[in-house]
Amino acid sequence: MNAPDPLEAEPAGPRLRVMWLSAWSFTALFAVWLMFGVLGLEVKKDTALMLGADAASMAPDQIKAAVESRFEWLLAVAILAGSLPRLNFGIWADKYGGRNMMLLLLLGCAIPCYLVSHASTYWELLACTALFGFAGNSFTVGVSWNNAWFPNRLKGTAIGVFGAGNVGASGTKLLVVLVPGVLTLVPAAGYFGGLIPGGWRVVPVMYSALLLLTAAMVFLVCPKKDHCPGRGRPMSEMLAPLRFTQVWRFSLYYVVVFGAYVALSAWLPNHYRNTFGVDLRTAALLTALYIFPASLLRPLGGWLSDKYGPRVVTHVVFVVMLAALVPLCLPGNVLNLGVAAFTVLLVVVGIGMGIGKASVYKYIPNYYPKDVGAVGGLVGMLGALGGFLLPPAFGMVGRSTGSPQAAFLALLVLTAGSLLWLRVAVARIRRTAPAPLTQPATA
Repeated sequence: MNAPDPLEAEPAGPRLRVMWLSAWSFTALFAVWLMFGVLGLEVKKDTALMLGADAASMAPDQIKAAVESRFEWLLAVAILAGSLPRLNFGIWADKYGGRNMMLLLLLGCAIPCYLVSHASTYWELLACTALFGFAGNSFTVGVSWNNAWFPNRLKGTAIGVFGAGNVGASGTKLLVVLVPGVLTLVPAAGYFGGLIPGGWRVVPVMYSALLLLTAAMVFLVCPKKDHCPGRGRPMSEMLAPLRFTQVWRFSLYYVVVFGAYVALSAWLPNHYRNTFGVDLRTAALLTALYIFPASLLRPLGGWLSDKYGPRVVTHVVFVVMLAALVPLCLPGNVLNLGVAAFTVLLVVVGIGMGIGKASVYKYIPNYYPKDVGAVGGLVGMLGALGGFLLPPAFGMVGRSTGSPQAAFLALLVLTAGSLLWLRVAVARIRRTAPAPLTQPATA
């Protein structure tokens, strides 16, 4: 008989405040982390900022190539800054409390986010990007924070609700769609002597203010006495689970459902414009149609995983994604998808990703209940690194085949490989220790 979960005896109010405020914090920080996905299309037009005085001596083709190269570095630096330290932030959240670490990220990222609006050289812009890029580490902080407050039977749902905050990836896209004049809202000279600048530079100012307001909400509303499951434990003990192959298998799953999500969120606006010839506003809207199910269905994925177990849910997710990815990656001379059919198939992929992101993370408290910070940090780090590596893979496959849609071959291979590894792992577990029929499968 399992020992009673001590968290069941605690009142629901404090943990619900943790869940909702962490979800909103993650939404705001995720919007900042990926704000160049759409805003970058305007930043690239500022050749003086991107290239400085060198632009005067360059031909138009050289300017375009140089700007694209430097912009790719901006995206890469932001993704890496929000990916590589995830293991550290997960462990720190377990040791020092999710509330403290979330406040640190909200306040710490608000400053460089604001300074982006006053960057006068590319190198200043790159430095600010590296610093506000730490916003991406809010995911592992929030996972650890919610895990520490919710009983086992509710962990999947709570982490799913929190994780829906990655809908923040559509923040700048929706801003452009719903407020078409946002980039001309403030005059070029700005307000208050340039303290609030005009043009695209007003958007980072708005995000900075949002982070500060969110930090105030977390400080005032969330329980000040936090749960810290890692306090007092030696680092070697907290890192011990990382030696298991199973943890790395979960990381591959997360590359498929999250890393590819991040990559597509940044890659799709440009793909829509180049492949289908739509304008910026339409490209942002169509990308948001993919982002919404890929984010907002995460609570459903958590609930399904609590009810049926993460293995069943993850298996179904991979099968559905494969079914949609096969037509998406076919060359145009084999299957010529129009913008409507392409978007519908992409929404199906997004639905799978939204549910799968929660089911993959439900594995972690099932297997490593005392080490969610470290294991979740590693899984989140490698998943986010997939968001860094996949865009170049998309571009390379598309250029080598001459078919932009063939770029989805990379994601197809990853998904098929993950499904195969899952089936092999389940078969091995069934051979050695069949699970009781009364328990949800968690392989």
